[in-house]
Amino acid sequence: MNKVRHVPSWVILVILILTGCGVLPDVAQRADGAAIPDPAGGAGIMVTQETPSPVTSTPTVVPSPYPTETPLPTPTPITHPLMIEMMRQQEYPGSPIVLEQTLSPGSNYDQYVVSYLSEGNKIYALLTIPRGEQPATGWPVIVFNHGYIPPAQYRTTERYVAYVDNLARSGYIVFRSDYRGHGNSEGVATGGYATPDYTVDVLNAVASIRVFPDADPDRIGMWGHSMGGQITLRAMVVSRDIKAGVIWGGVVASYPDLLEHWRRPASEGVPTPTPSATGRGRWRTDLIATYGSPDENPAFWAAISPNSYLRDLSGPVQLHHGTADTSVPFILSEILYSEIQAVGLPVELYLYEGDDHDITTSFTPAMQRTIEFFNRYVKGTG
Repeated sequence: MNKVRHVPSWVILVILILTGCGVLPDVAQRADGAAIPDPAGGAGIMVTQETPSPVTSTPTVVPSPYPTETPLPTPTPITHPLMIEMMRQQEYPGSPIVLEQTLSPGSNYDQYVVSYLSEGNKIYALLTIPRGEQPATGWPVIVFNHGYIPPAQYRTTERYVAYVDNLARSGYIVFRSDYRGHGNSEGVATGGYATPDYTVDVLNAVASIRVFPDADPDRIGMWGHSMGGQITLRAMVVSRDIKAGVIWGGVVASYPDLLEHWRRPASEGVPTPTPSATGRGRWRTDLIATYGSPDENPAFWAAISPNSYLRDLSGPVQLHHGTADTSVPFILSEILYSEIQAVGLPVELYLYEGDDHDITTSFTPAMQRTIEFFNRYVKGTG
C-alpha cells in the first residue's frame, strides 16, 4: 500500500516560483494593459496579457501625478470704460480756455492755439472766432474731431486747413482738439477704439467751449473724419449738448460690424489693418482675447458700441463717404445710415462715386452740404 506523503506548503511555493507561475504583487494595471505611472517619478511597469479580455466598461481617467494649472477664462467685467452707460456716469467738467498763441487770421475770422484741461491733462486745440457783429446769444460752434494722424507727427496748425477754413468762414467758432498725446498735448495717446480717452477729451472740449464768452452754449455741432467720426457718434449718444453731427469717411459701425467689415482682404480694395508695435490696430485682438468674440460675449460688444444706443442720439446726423475709400470701407456708413433710419431719427447719406477717404474730388459739394446741414440744425437758419 502506497502512502500519501504530505508536502510542506513552503516546498509547493518554491516549486511554483521555479516553474514561472508566480504572481507579481502590487502592480497597478489599467484596462488597456498599461501600468499606471509611478507617482514618485519612475517609468512604471508595463504588464501585458497574452489574451486580453474585452473592455466593456467606460474607461476611467487616471489623473496625472503631476497636476497642471488650467487657466480660467476671464469673466466679462461689470463695467468697462468703453461702455456707453459707464461713460454717461462720468463727469466732463472742462475748464476755462487759455490763449497760448495768436495765429495769422483767416479771411473773416481770427485763430489761436489755446488749451483746456481733460482729466488733468493740458490739451491743446485750434480755435477760430468769427469777426463781425456777434449774435446776442454768442457764435454757433463746431467741435472738430480729426482722424488718425501718428501722434508724434501731429501739429495743431497742420492738416484739415481747408476744412476748418470753410466752417470758420461760414460764421462758426471752430474748436479742434489735439487729443491727449498728440503734438504738445499732455497724456498718453491710447488710440480711438480700445479706450474712451479721445472721446473724453472731446467731451471736455464741449464743456469748455460752452462756457467760453463768445460761444453760444445751446448751438454746438460736431464734425468728425475717420476715427473722429467714431468719436463724434460716441459723443452724441453720451452728451445731449451736441445739436447735430456730420461725419466724413467715418469708422461708425458697431464693434461686431467693424470686426467683420473693416478687415477685408486687399483683393477687395481695402487693406487689412496691421497691428503695430505702438498698439495701433491691436484693439481687435486684445479685446477678443480678454472678453471673447462677439458670438461668445454679445452683451459686452453691444455695451461698448454707440450703435446700440442710436435712439439716444442728441441730434440729426449727416454721413459722407467716397466709394473708393481704401482706408475705411463705405459699407460702414451704409450700415449706420440704415440703423439710424430703423430707429426713426433724421439721417442723410451721401456717397461719392470713385472718391477717396478725404473726399478730395467732391470736396466742394460735400462741404457745401455740410455747411447747409449745420446751418439748418445748429444755427437754425436753414
